[in-house]
Amino acid sequence: MAVYDLEEQEQISELKAWWARYGKLVTALAVAAAVASVAWQGWRWYQNRQAAEAGGLYFAVQQAVTQQDAQKARELTGRLIDQFGGTVYAQLGALVSAGLQFSKGDLDNARAPLEWAAGQGKDESLRDLARLRLAAVLLQQGAHDQALAQLQREPGKAYRARFADLRGDALAAQGKAADARTAYQAAITALEAEGDEAAMLREVVRVKLESLEA
Repeated sequence: MAVYDLEEQEQISELKAWWARYGKLVTALAVAAAVASVAWQGWRWYQNRQAAEAGGLYFAVQQAVTQQDAQKARELTGRLIDQFGGTVYAQLGALVSAGLQFSKGDLDNARAPLEWAAGQGKDESLRDLARLRLAAVLLQQGAHDQALAQLQREPGKAYRARFADLRGDALAAQGKAADARTAYQAAITALEAEGDEAAMLREVVRVKLESLEA
């Protein structure tokens, strides 16, 4: 029993010595972990709140577009970009608002949100879509070189055919028939890989290609 008590006392002494040496570090690490946990929970709450507010504002943009209220859509999209530019909702708002402005023939106000979405949007796929639509607006404005600049960087697979098709349009508008034919052929090849769903667009591109060869 005395031996046991002695061993126990030695263990206690060793524990005290260890705690004297490392106790402050252990306490500091525990406090840091607790602070990090609270900070993480706070950050998640903030992100969820931001997403909810951005989603509500995006819904308002959609309503304005449905009502064909171009000015309201522009104003709401501006707020969405200013306040929640780091969210996907901001890119989506820019795209739908630009679509309404374009349909009403307001190319300048269609161009502005697309430039933001293409250059500063967070989602890569939506950036590709914004570049494609921006190039279409620029082509409508006669800015052929600027349109081609938007189409120069290779997009994701989902948009390759559309990029090649629009590149062909821009080159044809510049009178560069040989380059336009190459672009249209690339578009047809890409569309063939998409199967029957792309049959109509493939025929449209084929007609454009044949018109250059006539």
